[in-house]
Amino acid sequence: MQEENKRFMAEAIRLASENVTKNNGGPFGAIVVKDGTIVGSGYNQVTATNDPTAHAEVMAIRDACKNLNTFQLDGCILYTSCEPCPMCLGAIYWARPDKIYYGCTKDDAAAIAFDDAFIYEELNVPLSSRKIPTIGISREAALKAFELWSNNAKKISY
Repeated sequence: MQEENKRFMAEAIRLASENVTKNNGGPFGAIVVKDGTIVGSGYNQVTATNDPTAHAEVMAIRDACKNLNTFQLDGCILYTSCEPCPMCLGAIYWARPDKIYYGCTKDDAAAIAFDDAFIYEELNVPLSSRKIPTIGISREAALKAFELWSNNAKKISY
């Protein structure tokens, strides 16, 4: 099993390296594996697509969900060339894979100017004190959509 994990991690690292070589974006690659088969892959496309959410893990999750025709990755394993950033970690938890394997650490990423520490810190700051003003508005009106969801007998829970 350890050799299989190393083989899959090598693929995530290959995607990261190829992405740098092609100058498509940052040095990050990820794959999703189910039952020993790669079902999704992705690499950082932030600058190539002008999409700040186009991180390797998000792209791999999107690809795997499309290929598996599902919005959850039960029974899957995510291999990523670097420890996930806060955004990717949130996406991973929403996708619900069984396990995550990562290569480089967040400290390794910070050493090459991909530092997410400020986001981790912001998560613990009260909304009123965050660097980007975060202001609640129209809560009563917005709650109507939540009521519709709660009362919808046809909803698909996730």
